[in-house]
Amino acid sequence: MDVDAVRTFVTVAEVSQFQAAAENLGITQQGASKRIASLERELGVQLFARIARGVRLTVDGQAFLPHARELLRAAERARAAVATERRTLRIDVVGRRIAPANILLAFYQQHPDIELDVVTLTNLDATSALGAVSAGALDATFRSLRDSAGTVPSGLRSSRVIDDRHELLVGPQHPLANAKTVTMAELADHPIWMPGIADAEPMGYYGDLAEEFDLTIDTIGPSFGVEALLTEIAESTRLATFVCEGSRYLWPESYDLRRIPVVAPTPVYPLSVIWRADNPHPVLANFLAYLSATYQTTRREDLWTPAWAR
Repeated sequence: MDVDAVRTFVTVAEVSQFQAAAENLGITQQGASKRIASLERELGVQLFARIARGVRLTVDGQAFLPHARELLRAAERARAAVATERRTLRIDVVGRRIAPANILLAFYQQHPDIELDVVTLTNLDATSALGAVSAGALDATFRSLRDSAGTVPSGLRSSRVIDDRHELLVGPQHPLANAKTVTMAELADHPIWMPGIADAEPMGYYGDLAEEFDLTIDTIGPSFGVEALLTEIAESTRLATFVCEGSRYLWPESYDLRRIPVVAPTPVYPLSVIWRADNPHPVLANFLAYLSATYQTTRREDLWTPAWAR
């Protein structure tokens, strides 16, 4: 259906005259009449009846008017969705509990007037996520880029902005519950439980970590959600899991869970922000500048990253 014809119909209905409607639309009266005639042919009904001082809506015209207005609103929403200067910024933070989500929240709190769509593509692999950025379905995503050794396809750009330090999460009955810090050597005697990891990037990272420090990291078995995991750890004398410093988890006070920094060395999960080089969205530029200024990665001897991230 011709949007211009629908807009002409609504304008004529509001002013009850073809001449006045044509002037409002910046077209000739003949042009307005042709648009209405074309719309009437498409619908198979008469929309206006001539009267002494102009036109009035027929019964069919009255029935069509609210739908015509909704069509125009839908067209405006569609245009706004792809207009760079007005379009909502779409950022994939992978999961709502981890560092990228909290960083994006902090950015939004400084800029509450922006239009923002927070996307969580938890089960989408890196290749697919980067494809979504290339296609324009996303403005940016956060990935470790493990499988591509930090490189991105042509047309994309990346910047490593997060080195998220690991902590050990244990319940009050765990042997390490009262430790102020825990070393990687000490963890060799304690199994790490991380069920349900399906994404190849974190799966590969924790495989590298386990191999490097002779750890037992159990990723086998289904995930019943974070709440179930926290409950099991709170009640266990042996279960522990890794969480990252930039992640956010909440649990009942009665669980008495402890987040213990891992040291000697501190493993960090490296994350890069990836975006399309020719993306002109002004808010994206501001967000990238915010990341660069606020969350620069650190290269220190007491931190560990796998070989592919060095």
